[in-house]
Amino acid sequence: MKKIKKALAILLVVFIVLGPISVIVFNIDISDDENNSNIEKEEESWRGVIRMWDFPRLDTTTGSRYGWIENKIKRFEAKNPGVFIELTPIDWNKGPIKLEVGLETGNLPDIAPVGTDFLYMNDKTLEPLDSYFEDSEIKEFKDLAIKAVKNDGKTWGVPFMMTTYGVYINLDLFKEKDIEPPKDGNWTYDEFVEIAKKLTFDSDNDGKIDQYGFHSFIKPNYYNLWGMILSDDGKIVNEKDKSYTFYDKQAISGVEKIVDLKNKHKVTPEDFGTSNENKAWDMFSKEKKVAIYPAGSWGVKVLENLDKNGEGFDFTVVNYPTGDSGKPTSLNNSISAYGVFKQKDKQKLDTIVKFLKFLVEDETQKELEKLGVFSVKNNIDEMYADNEHMKRIEESLKHTQTIPKHPKWKEMDRILQNQIRLAVIKEKTSKEALEEAKSQIEQILSN
Repeated sequence: MKKIKKALAILLVVFIVLGPISVIVFNIDISDDENNSNIEKEEESWRGVIRMWDFPRLDTTTGSRYGWIENKIKRFEAKNPGVFIELTPIDWNKGPIKLEVGLETGNLPDIAPVGTDFLYMNDKTLEPLDSYFEDSEIKEFKDLAIKAVKNDGKTWGVPFMMTTYGVYINLDLFKEKDIEPPKDGNWTYDEFVEIAKKLTFDSDNDGKIDQYGFHSFIKPNYYNLWGMILSDDGKIVNEKDKSYTFYDKQAISGVEKIVDLKNKHKVTPEDFGTSNENKAWDMFSKEKKVAIYPAGSWGVKVLENLDKNGEGFDFTVVNYPTGDSGKPTSLNNSISAYGVFKQKDKQKLDTIVKFLKFLVEDETQKELEKLGVFSVKNNIDEMYADNEHMKRIEESLKHTQTIPKHPKWKEMDRILQNQIRLAVIKEKTSKEALEEAKSQIEQILSN
């Protein structure tokens, strides 16, 4: 019995001495496993601030200018704790200048809507994103959208929306004059002019014209008139060698088409060529003094809302009149895409791309309806199944030309639009205007 007690005592002493050591060793093993797991999680989940600059995009249901992207940011942040996207609004007038200054000074955000802008499409400025997209993912995008973000065989942005211009007509004014709208939405320039003449008249017999067949405005970065200007198949830039080519007879006759609307056919208000966007649009949409007006797809929702409030009119959307090319066309910076400026942190870049991919998920893309624009995805083609106006504009995307991919396009655009405006207000002939544009553009290209 004494021997048993002695053995038990020895075992108890061993347990007392060695027990804490085994616990410590066991805890160290567990602690190491937990630490390794935490490290792996930290490596998988980047946390921090992503800086984003963006242009306004009108939500036609609320009137908000940044509501669509703000909503997407909140949803992404909720799904990715620790990630914060800091949105800085930039406007259409000063925003491009701010971006160009940032390019010179190095003060740039992480994300900006420059994914289709040739000026930024290079390895020193943007991150090429090809490695983030499988071939199957690329095939989900519409060809026009992918082509817009490609240059030198690389993908420089993620397209997230697309739009184009259409020609809106006030059907109430057409009916008053017993005029049939273009069949199937197609008409020639001559047919368009004859109709516009009938819709230009003195409505109150005071000896002054107060109803007009057509109106618009001229401004850099807006291409509402270029569907007519390019209708004779003029080419602005040779895509192969990037040389400027918009000065031949097709270019001159195209510009002459809009110059003649005011000075020969007299179907526009007197301020055509000097009027601003808001004034011209109001004459069409609110005052109902203009029968035909070219505008972006956003115009559909605006006109529909006016009609619902009893302030609108019956309308439809048709193609631009055809010229010598025989096909309707339009020019537009129609694809919006976000580019990612150069990053030092691979994990941050991964998170940025994750956010951009979120913007092109099917459910997110369907919400573009609020902006009155179109999805960049092939499989989303029923978004406007019940809206004939939007459906027609969407169909016209196949006729849309995108603005030239040229490093000096912004300067070229400013020169061209100004010279065309001078031709419209009769300070120059169309030929003189394009000759001066050629001279100025060749000068900036030589620098």
